[in-house]
Parts: sequence; C-alpha cells; structure tokens
Amino acid sequence: MPLRAKRSNQEKYEDRILKTDLIAQLHQNFEDHVHEEEGVEFWLARELQELLGYNKWENFEKVIAKAKTACKGSKQDPSDHFLDVRKMVKLGSQAGREIFDVKLTRYACYLIAQNGDPRKDEIAFAMTYFAVQTRKQEILEQRFAELDRVQAREKLSATEKELSGILFERGVDGQGFARIRSKGDTALFGGKTTQQMKSKLGVPEKRALADFLPSVTIKAKDLATEITNVNIKKNSRMKRELDISSEHIKNNKDVRSLLAKNDIIPEDLPVAEDVKKVQRRLNSEGKKLSKGTKKLK
Repeated sequence: MPLRAKRSNQEKYEDRILKTDLIAQLHQNFEDHVHEEEGVEFWLARELQELLGYNKWENFEKVIAKAKTACKGSKQDPSDHFLDVRKMVKLGSQAGREIFDVKLTRYACYLIAQNGDPRKDEIAFAMTYFAVQTRKQEILEQRFAELDRVQAREKLSATEKELSGILFERGVDGQGFARIRSKGDTALFGGKTTQQMKSKLGVPEKRALADFLPSVTIKAKDLATEITNVNIKKNSRMKRELDISSEHIKNNKDVRSLLAKNDIIPEDLPVAEDVKKVQRRLNSEGKKLSKGTKKLK
C-alpha cells in the first residue's frame, strides 16, 4: 500500500512535465488569441483567464491586481500595459450586457503568469511563452524545462524547511536535521554521501548539492522528503533522531528503487547548470520584456 502512494505522488510530479504535443497545443492556443491594434499585440483578460485555467473571473481579477502592483514595482506605468475596456456580450435571450475587460500587453500577461497559481501547468507555460519574444517552439520547450527545474528547486527548499520545523518540534536541532538529510542523500545516491556527490559533480564547497542536480533528481529528493514529513506527522511517537533518520533513509531508498526501475540512476546523471544562474536568466528575460513591449494606446 505505501508503494502505491509513492507511485501516485511520483505520477503527480511527472504530470507537471508537459509533453511536446501538449506544449504545441498550448502554444497554438495562445497564438490563436493574440490581437493586434495599430501595430501593438495584446491579449484580452477574459480570454486569458480561460487560457490560464481560471474558472471564476473574480479569482482572476485578484491575479491582475497583483500583476499591476508588480508592474509599478518595476517602475513601469500600469496604464501602458493594462487598459480597461468595456464590451457587449450576448445573453441566452439574445439580449446584450456590458462587461468589463482588460487589454493586456505581452509584459502584462507575463506579470499575470508570474503572480498566478504555480500549480497550474498553464501558468508555468505562460511565463515562458510571454517571456520569449520569438515563436520558435524549441526555445519555448527549453525555457519551460528551465522554469520547471527552478520551481522544483523552490519546492524542495519549502519541503525541507517543513521537515526542519517538524524536527524542531520533536526536539531535533539543526545539526540533527543536517545529519538526517545527509543520510537521505546517501540512500538516494546508492551509498555516495552528499560530499562525494558534490566532489563528483564539481559543486562549490559552500553551495547546496540540489542547486546542481537535474530536475528528476530534485523532484526525487522532494518526494522522499514529502513522504518523511507525512509519516512523521502521522506518528507522534517518532521523536528520536535515530527513528526519523531510519524513516528518511527508507523513503529515499524506495524513491531510488522507483527511479532504477525506469533506468534512472541518480548518481550517474550529469551535473546541471547552476539553478541560481538559470533563475537570474529567467528574471532577466522578464526585465527585457518590460522594456521591449510596445505600450497600449
């Protein structure tokens, strides 16, 4: 039964990786909804709402509000990128009703995606789509993969922070947490310690190993830690460092076994680009986009 739960969680993580055909479909959806007026491309908020997977306009309005605040924070005039408009829509009785909508520049759409629900695949895709000026799909796929890895690293940090908090409540200090995490790494990497993996991959001494791991390994570490968190919470008697360490080792071994069945050996995967460097590049694209986007009139 535990194995089924682990497979279910793994499938949940793998589902976040968009396949090429789905990327192509999302790409076409966004292309089909672009408008142009006096040489300025724009999207309508009501249409973007559906593209980003939001069912209620009220919820999407909150995201737009956050995006406007972010626009001000980047020293841009929101009125250049968010233009309120009114339009008539037909009701079932053929009668018309006036509703509010918003014209959005590419930069406005990018900010909306940045402030949207990161759990939605449409949001992750949109961040990449609107940040990339060219329409070449291969670049979209590359940028999406980079964004997926950055988000996976952030998720792992949050999961490990949760574990640290649980351990603190159980009387295990920071050094104990470090030992438990290290033993988990040794189990995941087939007996190689965190330090040995850092040496093998050429990771700087003061940097975290996870910053240089590929997405699948980051997600594997996150999955094992998530399971540890869940099981510790369920068992209030699990308080000793030894018991918690055994639990974490077991979960990492189980995740390693799952990867091995799919011919993925964590310690044999090549080093990935520094995730902080990737994050800076993605952020830089957003800044370039704000300067290169034509203003709404």
